[in-house]
Amino acid sequence: MNFILRNYRAFYCYITAILIFVLHRKMRILSILSLVFILYFGSCTGNTDYVPRQTGYFRIALPKRKYTTYSSPCPFTFEYPVYASVLPDTGHFCWLNVAFSRLHCNIYMSYLTVNRNLQAYTEECRRFVVEHEIKASAINEQTVSNAKDKIYGVIYDIEGNAASNVQFYLTDSTHHFVRGALYFYAVPNKDSLAPVLNFVKEDINHLVQSFRWKTAESIPPKT
Repeated sequence: MNFILRNYRAFYCYITAILIFVLHRKMRILSILSLVFILYFGSCTGNTDYVPRQTGYFRIALPKRKYTTYSSPCPFTFEYPVYASVLPDTGHFCWLNVAFSRLHCNIYMSYLTVNRNLQAYTEECRRFVVEHEIKASAINEQTVSNAKDKIYGVIYDIEGNAASNVQFYLTDSTHHFVRGALYFYAVPNKDSLAPVLNFVKEDINHLVQSFRWKTAESIPPKT
């Protein structure tokens, strides 16, 4: 394409130069038109390489950070952003969707009780993460360890055009287990989603850091 453009422009410049030469002969203003000819011809034979512009994306207005506490009959509590909503999954006890409607993404959280099957749960979480390896450029693990509040787990940061860029699980290792996964309602594109993804990652980190198990006395019986 550059070769065609270069030849076309050169042909156009030469034709223009001939016309200018004929005109300045008739109008007897050789000195002025010769200067114009030199400047114009010089611009025509200059660098004609074309560099495509990089793809741009619309700027997304991100909300101001502010958090509130989620508390319910579930055996845990955590802080989540005020610009998100916590919606219960009515089909399962304490399965939740933290919905970021303005940012077009959800954190899907599921709760399970531990009964000598903790290893099976953690292996299942790892399997869910590995399923994204085809589209992922890297998978980073961040260990969560809060012995005081008995909160242990892993946060998986899945880089690239994976369907889910963040997954995590939290457990007290004896009774409770919570798994979370972030999904956008859009075709995965790390470049266009990067500002929102980085923003929501901080909210996920805050959710994990503020996560607490309730004491047995404070948990209402399941109905």
